[in-house]
Amino acid sequence: MSTDPHTPRKIMVTGVGANPGFGLARSLTRLGHTVIAADANRLAPGFLLPSVLPRVIPLASDPDYARTVAGLCRELGVEAVVAGIEPDLEPLTQMAPQLDADGVRLWLPDTWSVHACTDKALFHRVLTKHGIATPRTWQPQDIDQVPDGCELVVKPRRGHGAQNVHFVRRREHARVLCELVPEPIVQERIHGWEFTADCLVDRTGHASVILRRRDLVKAGLAAVSTTFDDANVRDLVAQTLGAVGVRGVCCVQGFVSGDGTITITEINLRIAGGFPLTEAAGADLVGQMVNGLFGLPVDHNRLTYRTGVFLTNYTETLAVGDIAELERTAASKGEAP
Repeated sequence: MSTDPHTPRKIMVTGVGANPGFGLARSLTRLGHTVIAADANRLAPGFLLPSVLPRVIPLASDPDYARTVAGLCRELGVEAVVAGIEPDLEPLTQMAPQLDADGVRLWLPDTWSVHACTDKALFHRVLTKHGIATPRTWQPQDIDQVPDGCELVVKPRRGHGAQNVHFVRRREHARVLCELVPEPIVQERIHGWEFTADCLVDRTGHASVILRRRDLVKAGLAAVSTTFDDANVRDLVAQTLGAVGVRGVCCVQGFVSGDGTITITEINLRIAGGFPLTEAAGADLVGQMVNGLFGLPVDHNRLTYRTGVFLTNYTETLAVGDIAELERTAASKGEAP
């Protein structure tokens, strides 16, 4: 395998129907790589990106997921797979030995670290053990232990993408929601201004951290954000990455309260939806991720950034058309859907 960092690669990106996977697929194609855009939705927006090879795959929970992904990797000569959504992390981690035998690279931490980042109850225990501030968390059967007057968030223990997240002010309401939300947990609601840290952790554990303030958040995504720097936030993010044993690209989220208290809320073991701001501010996040993915050195000097750079996001109509015509065109090319 070539050790030239400029060598075009063939990389599968999963979850191209969501912002992170869509943005990553677009960025990789702009860098000259061939992208196999994979998603369970045959109308995923990422399938419409120029130059990608669209492929429909099963949901991560489907027993046929591993066979389908491995088969596509062999058929298309895929050199690496990058998860764009959280549900793909666990099956890809389980597939790591098989993919490695086929010459397909992954860059994920060990199984325990993946579980610690995707299981919010375990994440709370790990950070609490290391003395890192994180929202107080209760299991549904422990709701009576919630202090009076504590604002709460009810969410899935292994949820993602701000799905099934509810804010309440009373224990009684939280108790009802625990009957409706799948595998729920109850957390203290944190107030303050919210941030995301785009991170790249090399194989020695050295981390680059790029900080973005989430100035306006809609449905879990930063509609307006601005880069900033704060040594205390940066140091706590780095401490969190070390506590969980993260490697590769990820994003850390948290809040800074009015009194300066910094609270870490989660780590996502994928690129963030707002990462284009990080790159606009000068950090070569995707390029250095590719280097690390293929065992090349990560140049942390290329992961510095300018503060005060902003990004605004909005939703637009990407395409409309006739499904039958789309299917005929795709079938003629041997592509999805």
